[in-house]
Parts: sequence; C-alpha cells; structure tokens
Amino acid sequence: MRVIVYPSKLIGAEIAPASKSSMQRACAAALLHKGKTIIHNPGHSNDDLAAIDVIQKLGAVVAINKADNKELNNATITVTSNGVHPLGPAMNCGESGLGIRMFTPIAALSNQTISIEGKGSLVKRPMHFFDEIFPSLGVAIKSQQGFLPIEIKGPLQPANITVDGSLSSQFLTGLLMAYAATEVYDTEIKVLDLKSKPYIDLTLGVLNEFGWNVKHTNYESFKFYSHTPLKSLIEYTVEGDWSGAAFLLVAGAITGPIKVKGLQLDSTQADKKIISALISANASITIESDGIIIGPNKNLENGGQEKLNAFQFDATDCPDLFPPLVALASYCDGVSEIKGVSRLAHKESDRGLTLQAEFAKMGVNIILAGDVMEIHGGGEIKSAVVFSQHDHRIAMACAVAAIGANGPIEITEAEAINKSYTDFFTDLQQLGAKVHIE
Repeated sequence: MRVIVYPSKLIGAEIAPASKSSMQRACAAALLHKGKTIIHNPGHSNDDLAAIDVIQKLGAVVAINKADNKELNNATITVTSNGVHPLGPAMNCGESGLGIRMFTPIAALSNQTISIEGKGSLVKRPMHFFDEIFPSLGVAIKSQQGFLPIEIKGPLQPANITVDGSLSSQFLTGLLMAYAATEVYDTEIKVLDLKSKPYIDLTLGVLNEFGWNVKHTNYESFKFYSHTPLKSLIEYTVEGDWSGAAFLLVAGAITGPIKVKGLQLDSTQADKKIISALISANASITIESDGIIIGPNKNLENGGQEKLNAFQFDATDCPDLFPPLVALASYCDGVSEIKGVSRLAHKESDRGLTLQAEFAKMGVNIILAGDVMEIHGGGEIKSAVVFSQHDHRIAMACAVAAIGANGPIEITEAEAINKSYTDFFTDLQQLGAKVHIE
C-alpha cells in the first residue's frame, strides 16, 4: 500500500485504538480461565487477530460481536474455554513478538507436541530463552539455534527458576500466566535486570483481575499464592492504547489542537509516559473528563509563533515510544536526546537505524551515540518518499512527521500499520489530515 500524507491542520476528536498489549493478555487469560470470558472493546489489529487465532488453535471457542457504532464502543468477544487443549500440531503467532513469547509457555501446558510458528520479521528475532529455560520446567524443545520454528512438548511443570529480563519482559509474561494456570503454589521466578516493568504491571493486573494471586518483590521475585475459585463468567474491558495514541498526541502537538479520547490516566501501560515528553517539549495539554486536548504551545515572547522545545527522555522501559518521539523531536528547536537505543535492535526492524535512515530523507539529522539517540530538530521537514521497512511504528512516525512538512510525504509499504493500528490513516483523515491511500 502506498500512502501520501500532505501538510495539514488537524482539529476535532478521535478515540484511541484498543490496546493490543491489554487485548492479547486478555485473550491468553480467557484461554486459561475454565469458563466463559466476555472481552469488551476488543482490538482488531493483526496482532489481536493472531492472538484470537492462537487461543482457538489451543482449544478455546470464540464468538465475535462487532460494534455497530464506534462511539458506543459496544463490540465484544466471548471466549469459552476449558483450558489448553490444542486442536492441531501447530500454532502461528503471525508477526507478534508478545504473542510468540507469551503463548509458547502457555502452549507448553499441554502434553501434545506443538510446532510454534511465526512470519515476517518474527522468524529473525531471537528466542533462545526458550532453549535455556524450558528443559528445567520439564518441556522438551527443538529450535533452529534459538530461532523459529520451535517444537515443544510439555506439560510444563513449575519450578523455582531464574530468568534474564534484560532482553524482553514478554517471555516473563508467558511464564507468569502459565505458572498461575497450573495452580501450583509456593513456586518462585527470580528475574535479573528486568526491563519494561510497566508491561509486567499490566500482566499482573490482568491476572489479578481474573482472580489469580501473583505478587512480586521489587520486580526481582514473583510468587504464586492460593486464591478463591475463579468465577465461571468473567468480564474484562480492554483499555485504550497509549502506544497508538502517542502518534495522535504528537500529531496534535505539531499542528492541532485535537482531543484524544478513551485513554486511562491511571493505566500501567509504559507508553503513558508520552505525556511527560510532550510537557517537556512545551506542548499545550489539557486533561478533561472525556479526553486529552493537545496542541502546539504559543510562545508569546516569540511573536506569538508556535514553538516546541528540545527535550530529554529515557525510553528504556518504553522503547515503542521512540518512533513518535522522533517525529516530535523533529519539530523541536535544538537537539533532543532519547535514551534506550539498545532496546530497538530486535523490533520489526532495527528501529534505531531505520529511524535514522528514513528521517534523513525528510531532512532530519539523527545521531546514534551508544545508548542515546540525538535528534537535531527545528528545521524544515522536507517532502520525500520514505519506506516503512515493514515496521508499523516507522510508517506511523513518518506520517505524523508529514503533517507539518513543506510538501507531501509518500510512505511505501504503509500497510505495515495493520500490525497494531489498522485505522490509523482513516483516523488521521477524520482529524482533518489530507491522506491519499492507494
């Protein structure tokens, strides 16, 4: 898909997409819950659809009720499950990094031999932690030297283990869910150097809301305790996605104001930190009961011209914010610094290098200095043809940067957005952006 985004003035309101982090965890918990689960406000990105497919492959029965009105937010998914009982010899997680790392330990609860598969960039992403941990949990495993496809045979037997949390928190999420579902208590998972702690908070929040009892000590030790029986019917509402909404918020800061609805201010999502970056950049933010109003700030000392300031930000625990933050920094006077580049190598693309290459085409100079990215902003964003690198967040970051450019910016392979935010371009159009989609 080829998309051309033209310089535009944004105005109006838009609802944030459903959080795929919340949605995928809800699907996993619904599979593990023996009974019926109703999921409200379900997502429909490719990663969400992959999660629905996986839980069906692992034995759940799913009924989808689509929304008849986006504003009413009345879509639901009903999941009926009796635990993990695979229907076939394989499951495919699509291109979802969370999906593959979370559902593999869950699939290992079965005593059947299962092939764990993925596609796209996922086949190039390291999965060596399965080889390292599974044998100590009674799970036989065959991998391609730490890469997909993986063949496993359980059942997983919880044991006291230590895992490395420096590469990803997603494997830990899968272990926490699998351990909880076994109802084996007094076991402990020790974690070294955990990154993305807010995502583990989200996992624990889902587990506890369903009724399991999992607690941690300083994110270094996780233990499982007895609990009252889970209810036969559980209802769970997927919250709005701060990751996707970050692109709308940045677009509003560049050429708003707009209102973004459907976000929980008390969310445990790591990407909620976008608000602190926008404040540091001197954007105008007003929080109301039904949404966040975001726009450029007026600097009266500068003749009333709209102005954003360079900022410093640590994205180590929220690396998915790098792309929208680079778009923001491109419009900020001075050099902005974002820490956490080491977290970018194993995404859909090597995002540090990809952001540097694609934004250079638009006239933005980005320097990678160890774990810090320096973005030299404040200059004119130039009309260009850019490539998504098959990375959904790169496509969205380029589109946001195009909103205030000196001419149209063409994005090739723009269908990458379907991985997380299927309605992104149409939502931009609803806010007044001129977007041509081919």
